[in-house]
Amino acid sequence: MIPLLDRRLLFVTGKGGVGKTTVAAALALFASEHGRRTLVCESDARGDIAAYFETGPTGFSARELLPDLWAMSMNTEASLREYLRLSLRIPVIGRIGPLAKAFDFVATAAPGVREVLIVGKFCYEVRERHYDLVVVDASATGHIVGQLSAPQTINELVKVGLIRSQTGWMLDILSDPARTGLVAVTTPEEMPVNETMELAARVKEETTVELASVVVNRVLPELFGRTEEEIFEQLCHKELTAELGRLAGGDARTVLEAARLAVTLRRTRAGHLERLRSGIDAKVPMLYLPFLFTRFHGLRTIRQVARSLGEELGF
Repeated sequence: MIPLLDRRLLFVTGKGGVGKTTVAAALALFASEHGRRTLVCESDARGDIAAYFETGPTGFSARELLPDLWAMSMNTEASLREYLRLSLRIPVIGRIGPLAKAFDFVATAAPGVREVLIVGKFCYEVRERHYDLVVVDASATGHIVGQLSAPQTINELVKVGLIRSQTGWMLDILSDPARTGLVAVTTPEEMPVNETMELAARVKEETTVELASVVVNRVLPELFGRTEEEIFEQLCHKELTAELGRLAGGDARTVLEAARLAVTLRRTRAGHLERLRSGIDAKVPMLYLPFLFTRFHGLRTIRQVARSLGEELGF
């Protein structure tokens, strides 16, 4: 496998709620802090990236957030305008609202048109070498395959002409594992693991993009070793629990029950991780991120996740 940060374009996907945007932001931050001129792209313009970096809203034009780190958000009309100007050499002055509406009509009728416009923007930044690395906070697992396979779909439908040539160079970038990879984010739970295994199979069968890595977020730490667990079990006996409570000046059962719950969750999640590891190609690296016991997703959290990613990547 090509080392993750040696690639030029990384799409980050995952089931809703697993921390996809957090991982995308952390990957971009880590790369920029290690000397790579990096662009992080928000594919749906919800504003999460800006919130995570504690900055103002991002737009279609890339804006520098930190040294060597830029951010942008997709916008249909702005992307169409750029495509007409750069690819078709059509000058566009003023707003293109009617044209954008016509595009929406065509995109609804023709499979892959809208997706090509989105993916094409990211591929264009790679082709023009504006950045060393482009990290895309991409669509969730249910939609990413359609986006990544869109240029291939158009290529099969249109055999000659300008559109064929446009999707041709996109496919060259997407199909090159030295330049492009997909990062699947999951958590050690049943549903996210199932979706990740299904995604891995679909990406291999339906796209030309390589699954570069699986990032497992919110991995609980192991509380006890074998010897410590034996002591813990002894402490859970009624007489010893009562003695602990007397010495501590309170009820020790709540603490012991919480510890037992943490151990149970860890073991259950470890089983899901074993199933995930056996369910995807053994060559695909799995990176593990610890459970951060915080609800705040600002720059401080992103830096913590970036450090953990760095350790997993061997930096």
